[in-house]
Amino acid sequence: MPLIRNGEEAVNTWLHVETGEAGETPNGITVPLEAFLEKRDTLLARNTPLGVRLEPDDDPCRLAGDLDRLSLIEIAFPRYTDGRGYSTAQLLRRRLGYRGELRAVGHVLRDQLLYMHRSGFDAFETERAQIACVQDALGEFSSFYQPAADGHRHVFARRHT
Repeated sequence: MPLIRNGEEAVNTWLHVETGEAGETPNGITVPLEAFLEKRDTLLARNTPLGVRLEPDDDPCRLAGDLDRLSLIEIAFPRYTDGRGYSTAQLLRRRLGYRGELRAVGHVLRDQLLYMHRSGFDAFETERAQIACVQDALGEFSSFYQPAADGHRHVFARRHT
């Protein structure tokens, strides 16, 4: 699947491993939350970057003690109608202070990209949008009324300074 990171097309060097048993790979791996929790010490001892994939039902707070050791967190969107990933991204960025790459994977549509970015995502894995469409989507609006995790000051905050 094409990967868009910070508004540009990028090469995906990460491998998702369902079991957490990746053997020796030169690049980073992502594993499901339960596999990470089960094999935490072994995975963290690897000499390659490590990431975790969160499904909609997963509690991101279970990663709170290890966020500084994770290079990537993928948040799965199994269906476009499932918006729990937005809340997970907000939790990770705003409450838990995660600063690594936050990637949306799965059913990622062009119409959702701006809102995903506002929620804290900086990378998107999508088959459904071309790079030009992604760049258009990310630049559609220049001002916002509500605060978000993307770091932009909202209109009300700018008015009162």
